Parts: sequence; C-alpha cells; structure tokens
Amino acid sequence: MLHANKYDVLSETISEAKKEKINIVWFKRDLRLQDHLPLKNAEESNLRYLCIYIIDPVIMKHPDNSLRHQRFIYHSILDMNKKLDKYDKEVLIFQKETHTVFNYLSKKFSINTIFSYQESGTKLSWDIDKKVTKYCKAKDVNWIQYQRDGIIRGIRNRENWDKNWYINMSEPIIKNTFIKHKKLNFKNPFAIENSLLIDLASYPKDFQPAGEDYANKYLNSFTESRGKNYSKFISKPMESRKSCGRISVYLAWGNISIKQAYQHIKNHSNYAQHKRSFNGILIRLKWHCHFIQKFEVECEYEYRCVNAGYEEVKYTDNSQYIEDWKKGNTGLPLVDASMRCLKQTGWLNFRMRAMLVSVLCHHFDSNWKHGANHLANLFLDYEPGIHYTQFQMQAGTTGINTVRIYNPVKQSKNHDPDGIFIRKWIPELLEVPNNFIHEPWKMTAIDMTILNLELDYVKPKIDIIEAAKAARIKAWGHRKDSIVKREKKRIVKLHTRNNLAKRN
Repeated sequence: MLHANKYDVLSETISEAKKEKINIVWFKRDLRLQDHLPLKNAEESNLRYLCIYIIDPVIMKHPDNSLRHQRFIYHSILDMNKKLDKYDKEVLIFQKETHTVFNYLSKKFSINTIFSYQESGTKLSWDIDKKVTKYCKAKDVNWIQYQRDGIIRGIRNRENWDKNWYINMSEPIIKNTFIKHKKLNFKNPFAIENSLLIDLASYPKDFQPAGEDYANKYLNSFTESRGKNYSKFISKPMESRKSCGRISVYLAWGNISIKQAYQHIKNHSNYAQHKRSFNGILIRLKWHCHFIQKFEVECEYEYRCVNAGYEEVKYTDNSQYIEDWKKGNTGLPLVDASMRCLKQTGWLNFRMRAMLVSVLCHHFDSNWKHGANHLANLFLDYEPGIHYTQFQMQAGTTGINTVRIYNPVKQSKNHDPDGIFIRKWIPELLEVPNNFIHEPWKMTAIDMTILNLELDYVKPKIDIIEAAKAARIKAWGHRKDSIVKREKKRIVKLHTRNNLAKRN
C-alpha cells in the first residue's frame, strides 16, 4: 500500500508537470476590452491566458435574473469576440456551475493566476466568490481582484471616499493591446446549450444594442448633441428617452467604465457650452458608485430593509393590486404607460421608475419585496447595488431619506401634459382628449357619447388622494419607532461622510 501511494503521488506529479501553466481572465460585469486592468495584466504576463465568462445555472434561477439580461451579456461578448478574432483570441462562455468550471480547467491546465474585477453583487454572487476563494486556496491559485469603478471593498465608513473616487476617475484610461499571446485551443464541454443559445441569439429591436462600440456611440451622441437638453427633459418620460445619457445599461454590464464616461464628458469640447447638463450627468456617475458602495458593504439590502426597524411594518399586500401593477393595468395612465414601456424597451427615466415604486409601496400599501425583483427583471440596466438601495429609498424603508409619495396624476400633468407618452403605450386611450387623458375615469357616459368613444380601459381601484394620505401617516409615523431611530444612527455612521455623520 505504501509503495502504491508513492507511485500515485509520482504519477500525479508527472501529470501536473505536463499541464501548461496559464492565467485566466474571468469576466463578470466588465464586458469590454479597453480600460480593463485584468486584461492588461494578463497580456503583460509571460503566460498564455484564457478569457472566460460563466453562465452559472444557480444565478440564472435567482429571482433577480431574466433572459433580457443574458441576451445583453451574450451579445456584448459576441461584440468582444469580433474584435478579438483578429488577434486569435476569444472569450469562452461556459454554462455550468462556477466551481465545476474551475475544477474542470484545473484538470486541463495548471492555473497560475485568475484576474478579475471585484463584483458588488447579490449575496448569491458573493457566496459563489467565497467558494472560488476556497478553491484557489486548495489549488494554490492566485486570484487577483481589482477595484471596480471606485468601489472600495472592506471599508467601515466613508472617510475620504469622495476624494478617492475623484482620484480614481482621474487615472489614465488603460489602452489594451492583444498582440502578445495566442488563444488556448481546447474543446469546451460546457458550451451554451442549444435551447438557451436560440433564446440568446434573438435580440429584441426595442432594446438598446449591446457592446463596447454602441456604448461609445451613445456616449458620443450625448456629448455631441443629445446632452444639451439633459437637465431640461430629465423628468419627461418621452423627451428623456433622447436627452438622457442612455449609458446606464453599458455601465451596468461594463461595456464602458465609469472612468471612461466621466473623462469623456468632463473633457469634451462641449462641456463649457452645456456645463449645467454635463455636470448633472457627472454627479450622477458619482451617485451611481455611491449606491453600489452601500450595497458592497451590506448586500443584505436585496432581501431585508436598509433600516431593520421597517421589517416590522405591516402591509395590506393586496395581490390583485400587485398583479395589476406588474401588468400595467392599474387604471392610472402614466403608471401603466411606464410599466408597459419598460416591458417593451427595458428602459425608463428615473422619475418614472421612482413613481412606479411609490405607487406600489405607498398607494397600494405593498411591501417593497413584492416588486423589487419584478423591476429587476425588466430593467435592462439592472445593477443590484443601485436597484435595491434606490428601490428602498423610494419605498421609504431607509429611515434617513425623505419619504417621497408621487401623485401619479400630478406627475402625468406636469411631465406628459399632452399625453403623448401615455397614448404611445396605452392604445386604449388613443382617442381620449387631453382634458381627460390623465384621469379618464372622470369621463361620464354623456362625455363618451359626445366624443363617440367606447373606452376599453380599467378604472383605478383606489382613491389616490386618500391612499396617499394614509401612506403618509403610516410612513412618517413609523420613523418615531425606537429601532428605526437606532438604525438611523448606524446607517448614517456607515454610509455618509464623517462631517455629515457628526451633524446627525
């Protein structure tokens, strides 16, 4: 037995020696070739490297995941591979559990280093990362995770966070070249299954196109022309579709970095001419990172209230109201138009997103948890760190932010006065005149006879004024709760600048 064990060890050692030593670049939410530090360092290494993306079935089954996200990811990688092909390189896509993929690669190669960006994802993605860390220790693999977009891992407060963010944004853009190493050829046993491949290959025309080139086209068109009206139309559901940056989806999946966007806008020749609008989007790039930083510190916001004191709040949670809200069938025109638009295109301006959350949580008295994953599925630009923190901010469960209860009729009259956006997405209201477009339920039988209308549109099941009044009393009243007050102090200390924390 002793001799057999020695031979086994010797055989294993010889087998390991025959394996090619390689590095791996593991792509996550960083689907680009430029301003990419893991790629740069892999290319500068003396070892050949493998570029991989993993479609993990466990993540695919998670309630925040949807096919539209996977389609955007897939087509982003296709775009990358078109460019890499001339350098005899590619990003390989594996459809298998992450730990299985790395175990398989360990059998084929001797893995020296895994290069990747840190991911501020859901707890599930964090748990997967912990398994990879365990694997790396067991296999003596070096895993280098680089800071992403100014998000700092492991901080306990925001001391110097703003200063460090601006320093990060000022660093040179990384210019990658791909001439040193050729790709590693081997058969991928975990290639995308045909059934999924068929779904991924079909890309809806109403979605923003994926990839690094389109990210730069949208960024360029913003600074060249569209951005001049950014501040003017930011709250308008129709006009904002053109005047907003429209780069959120490219930032969410990493087709461009925050740094690339920041420097492009800040240094553009049109900056001085459109300073207000350009500064408006620049500050939102910083907010983008601010909210992800909150989630990086406490990813539990995905399934629990930011302020633990709100876990005790009771809601009506009317299942019919929630279902009507999801289908865009509430009888509130701007709410329904926004939801239907989002379903079709994957994008909506911020004010309309906030209004959707407000109506669900306040007017319909529903727990935010009944709607968070629904919108996560619909947002093509879904970013966990922004989504769950912002959703709760609008739901009023942070205990530190002003409770905003959006009146959907007032929003409609202010931001879609002629009902152009409403009529585009609710064909049932196409012939309704402007004086009724925001509140069609106010039309009487006589009105419809005079207008020769047969209205096939539901009436709202709630009185929005009374519902808002009850929600306001409930939301503000609970802020007096002792746990809410105690949690507020903790949150302020953890997530705000030191001078603001002291002030509170």
